[in-house]
Amino acid sequence: MSELVTVRYLCIGCPLGCRLEVDEAPETHAIVEVRGFSCRRGKEYAIQEHTAPQRTVTTTVAIDHARWARLPVRSDRPAPKEMVLTICHALRHVRVTAPVKMGDVIAANVAGSGVNMIATRDMPGQ
Repeated sequence: MSELVTVRYLCIGCPLGCRLEVDEAPETHAIVEVRGFSCRRGKEYAIQEHTAPQRTVTTTVAIDHARWARLPVRSDRPAPKEMVLTICHALRHVRVTAPVKMGDVIAANVAGSGVNMIATRDMPGQ
């Protein structure tokens, strides 16, 4: 059996910011042990980050007939980390028209990722 591979993470599950370590068997990529967490969320975060990392996407899209030229948006749920750039590239082509209400879906199932982008502020028309 090969030696275990240790991967380190910084937990963002709560304000403590625990330094996590995940031991993995190199042959099977199975998690053998998780260390360094102070709460249940830390352990869950380490496992999730190690097996299928996800990120909330925040960016802006173009908006017409509004006070500002860009509308801030975010994903309604975390997206697979490997899809973040694809989602952002797809949003370059999105253009909405004011008025927009906070929480409105601006783009659905962006790039086939399963996430919807929602407005994070009201944007009244001019």
